[in-house]
Amino acid sequence: MKNRILVVEDDAAIAEAIGLNLMLSEYDYRIIDDGAEAARCLEKDHSFDLALLDVMLPNLDGFALMEHMERYGIPVLYLTAKGDLSSKITGLRLGAEDYIVKPFEMLELLVRIEKILARTGKLNAVLRYHDLTVDVSKRTVQKAGEQVRLQPLEFDLLVKLLRFKNCTLTRERLLNEIWGFDFVGGTRTVDIHVAHLRRKLGPDLNIVAVMKLGYRLED
Repeated sequence: MKNRILVVEDDAAIAEAIGLNLMLSEYDYRIIDDGAEAARCLEKDHSFDLALLDVMLPNLDGFALMEHMERYGIPVLYLTAKGDLSSKITGLRLGAEDYIVKPFEMLELLVRIEKILARTGKLNAVLRYHDLTVDVSKRTVQKAGEQVRLQPLEFDLLVKLLRFKNCTLTRERLLNEIWGFDFVGGTRTVDIHVAHLRRKLGPDLNIVAVMKLGYRLED
């Protein structure tokens, strides 16, 4: 089952961009452009794993919406142009999991979403891609129903690519997040492990090399 995310944002362009990236990352989402409408929505449908809230909203601002989110146990990440320290402190004291200031990079937003879902125990533990089924908690991979054995770092690399499908991940970022900042080898290590994944999982695993940057797993 896909994670569900509520987006309350009155800037149509920003909301559309967020929705597109959530869709590409295989999240279910709903966009609402009014704070009071969002509060009414929650009375009927509150099965969301996370809410992305703008602060400055028509009729009911994002800070006032927090009590509605807490009522249903929905974690909150604030998205706002209000970057002053006072606003950040207000949001965090109200109970927000995180606070990101506009403008922001969509990849950064996706990373923060993943971290919050993982921290709150809501992150989807089963990932699917074509005929692949990856159980993150059991650390197992099946291809067309058959078990595939991956080395631990190969598994971690596959999960990272699946979590950020359709996003370009640099070699440096993959190296730091999977191998660790203290790893003494070079970025060639990433290339070798990508080659192992392609060999073990076949051509349907569409890992695209992005020149001079890194890799992107595409549908």
